[in-house]
Amino acid sequence: MQSAAYSLSSPCSIPSLKPRKFCSRAGFQPIRVSSSFAAPERHEHSVSLPNRSWRLSSSSSLPLRAWNLVPSDSKPDRFEVRAKAAESAGEGEKSGSLVKILELGLLFGLWYLFNIYFNIYNKQVLKVFHYPVTISAVQFAVGTIIVSLMWTFNLYKRPKVSGEQLVAIVPLALVHILGNLFTNMSLGKVAVSFTHTIKAMEPFFSVVLSAMFLGELPTVWVVGSLLPIVGGVVLASVTEASFNWPGFWSAMASNLANQSRNVLSKKLMVKKEESLDNITLFSIITIMSFILLAPVAIFVEGIKFTPAYMQSAGLNVKEVVVRSLLAALSFHAYQQVSYMILQRVSPVTHSVGNCVKRVVVIVSSVIFFKTPVSLINSLGTGIALAGVFLYSRVKSIKPKAKAA
Repeated sequence: MQSAAYSLSSPCSIPSLKPRKFCSRAGFQPIRVSSSFAAPERHEHSVSLPNRSWRLSSSSSLPLRAWNLVPSDSKPDRFEVRAKAAESAGEGEKSGSLVKILELGLLFGLWYLFNIYFNIYNKQVLKVFHYPVTISAVQFAVGTIIVSLMWTFNLYKRPKVSGEQLVAIVPLALVHILGNLFTNMSLGKVAVSFTHTIKAMEPFFSVVLSAMFLGELPTVWVVGSLLPIVGGVVLASVTEASFNWPGFWSAMASNLANQSRNVLSKKLMVKKEESLDNITLFSIITIMSFILLAPVAIFVEGIKFTPAYMQSAGLNVKEVVVRSLLAALSFHAYQQVSYMILQRVSPVTHSVGNCVKRVVVIVSSVIFFKTPVSLINSLGTGIALAGVFLYSRVKSIKPKAKAA
């Protein structure tokens, strides 16, 4: 076995010492640890043990210090540094995921809040100002202003749109206009809660239109989830205190228009709008909707959104204008946030969130407007919403591939 030499540190200068060679014997070779001073005499002490021998030479006046067998730059310290770095990285990932969760929760909260405000303010305006086409045009006008400001101040990148893309977007803008217009017509005729109960029928129209125009046949699970939706809406309609046919059919037409927009976006926008994300597409549709609807509103209803007309009709001009603008801001904001959420979660999660949103809107409107609701009516609404939730869950179930 090779011999080893250890040098003890001391305040004085200690020269390095080489190990002394001994004769070859069985056992360990002796290890000599020495420390020298410029002293004339040395005291040597020998200790003999069986098969082992050590010779220690030191100055009697030299105190021995504790040995540090692990240098400060040794590998264990490096491993410790790496472990600490890994722990810091793990903590960073946890904090990053927590921030994302909080951000997503905030977006969902804003989505619901803006939707509640839109329905409340919109209902208040439409109860006294019976011009849904004009109100719809005002909402698109406010959205156009917001989009223009976002593009002007680079809050969102201004898109480069070709003529072919604009032609493909026109049908989407038309059905978007109809969907919003029919919703406003229904809100002006029936209670907010009943309008949204009817709008729970959207999955039914989505399945039917997708099968007719896209050839997407529904699974058994999807068809089964539609039964409680339809049954719940029927039960709620029969027992609705504010029921009338114009309000009912307007809400149904809104469902048809909104789901037609989804089908058209799948059918017409394939390989044409790859450069347009959802928010950009919605922004272009908003501007196009205002351009298309404004002349129609003037032609059908005339210029009614003026202080002179409102005063002649005995309306409070300030209340109508302020609430109309707040409803328009909320309308654009909740749709913008909806698309922001859709970019962060899966369509199934977004669909579940939309179902919860409808429940929140119905409950909040019933409380705010003190809408009379019977037990059977509540049961019908609950069944319909439960069917919507079930639909959003089974929609992701894919049919098993048939063996060849």
